[in-house]
Amino acid sequence: MPDVLLLLPDFLLILLGFVLCRYTALDRPVWEAAEKLVYYLLFPVLLFNSIVRTPLHPGETLSLGGAGVAVVLLGIALSYALKLWPGVDAKAHASGAQVAFRFNSYIALALAERLLGAQGVAWVALLIALCVPLCNVAAVWPLARHGGHGLLRELLRNPLILSTVAGLLANLAGLRLPEAAALTLHRIGLAALPLGLMAVGAGLRFGALRDAPGLATALLAIRHGVLPLWALGLSAMLSLPGPQRALLLCFAALPTASSAYVLAVRMGGHGAFVAGLVTLSTLLGMLTLPLWLTLL
Repeated sequence: MPDVLLLLPDFLLILLGFVLCRYTALDRPVWEAAEKLVYYLLFPVLLFNSIVRTPLHPGETLSLGGAGVAVVLLGIALSYALKLWPGVDAKAHASGAQVAFRFNSYIALALAERLLGAQGVAWVALLIALCVPLCNVAAVWPLARHGGHGLLRELLRNPLILSTVAGLLANLAGLRLPEAAALTLHRIGLAALPLGLMAVGAGLRFGALRDAPGLATALLAIRHGVLPLWALGLSAMLSLPGPQRALLLCFAALPTASSAYVLAVRMGGHGAFVAGLVTLSTLLGMLTLPLWLTLL
């Protein structure tokens, strides 16, 4: 069973960003620039480099990949359906729907390596390659509609989608970067997670969750309750091997992506609401991931 404290450093980074923004000279203008750096450079480089460097072997993990996609599709369907609830705030829903189905790929990679070593990392890289483009398309769509943006234009310029697709194509083509280039990309990517999480904390406003408490509860229930249960059912139906069952369950129970906040802000959504959801999701993940694995 993974250590409950595995996600504690991520939560502490969010807290650090909150403190720095509120109580030091590193105020909002500094973090607005940091958000752009994370969104347009650091996160895309980390995604691209993670996928390029890891052997995918898709033929050996077809069932696992299909199950991962099925988990994401259920999250998308349920989160979109919440818009039909009476009185749901359109802006909060367009911004927060992504929290129910997006996942923190960096925590996923750390968990996989800790539980299953190199094989686990390879399996997670396959799930990332299959699911990140799907998640980002589904995240951009309601924000684009609500903000009056052209969907195709937003998708074609979304750096997370572009970097993931580029990484997948490079991996399948057998591209191997020169060592100096690979090391440079690796070092750039290392900055993505801590700076991204601190940017979440800098934009945090817990009171924003009061803008739509019912919606927040439903989105987090999907992310941390419904999807793990669905993953358990899929594992049984597909008769996945034990290690793949554990990995799929971890994938389904992960905290939401910290870049959800950055995307909401960049597209004119309710960033403070999403920041609160990301923080609570990280805390819930710390508590529930070990419980789900114990149940398995």
